[in-house]
Amino acid sequence: MTADNKLADGFDPVTVADRAAEQAMRQVLAERRPDDAILGEEYGKQSGSSGLTWVLDPIDGTRGFLAGTPTWGVLVALSDENGPRFGIIDQPYTGERFFGGLGQAAWRGPRGQGAMATRPTAALENALLFTTFPEVGQPQDRAGFEAVASRVKLVRYGMDCYAYALMAAGQIDLVIEAGLQAYDIQAPIAVIEAAGGIVTDWAGRPVHNGGRALAAANPELHAAALEILKGY
Repeated sequence: MTADNKLADGFDPVTVADRAAEQAMRQVLAERRPDDAILGEEYGKQSGSSGLTWVLDPIDGTRGFLAGTPTWGVLVALSDENGPRFGIIDQPYTGERFFGGLGQAAWRGPRGQGAMATRPTAALENALLFTTFPEVGQPQDRAGFEAVASRVKLVRYGMDCYAYALMAAGQIDLVIEAGLQAYDIQAPIAVIEAAGGIVTDWAGRPVHNGGRALAAANPELHAAALEILKGY
């Protein structure tokens, strides 16, 4: 599969599939939710009058999509002025869907379906930490990530949005990333928080507009990781 590059210095791919998927979602919303706003990665902002915004990332993890790894996914969030209220992380290749908000947190896929809850891991020494890129972000971001990584039980890379789904499903404990956009993080926020986790920036503030994200399975683990990241 071929891809265009969004960056003059580096590689940030976009494919025909990215654009076609977002166009398809926008068409559905135009028919069913014409008064709502839309924010999408490929086609930007479309205003609305309802106070609600659909935040779309048609393929989160396009690098993984190009490489054939099943870590990419489709992200959809429904947000108001306070942030995401409902989110979906969908992996079409594996047939899995994780959703959360409006009083529910659940998954379904080829192996069945059920409610989701995050893990109770309270100590960093027992935590499983995921991120997408080994370089994480800028040098300062990398230093903050490594400071937490040096304290945990296991670190894995290259997971894209699937890492957030695994957290909501009770498989891992921490995700630390930097350089995110609103469409990268809003659906994961809704799904993880509905399952009992917490997602903020590295200073403990709301992160639904993007930036540096710390997602943790529970408040205790979040506080432990945050105490380290605040220094960076």
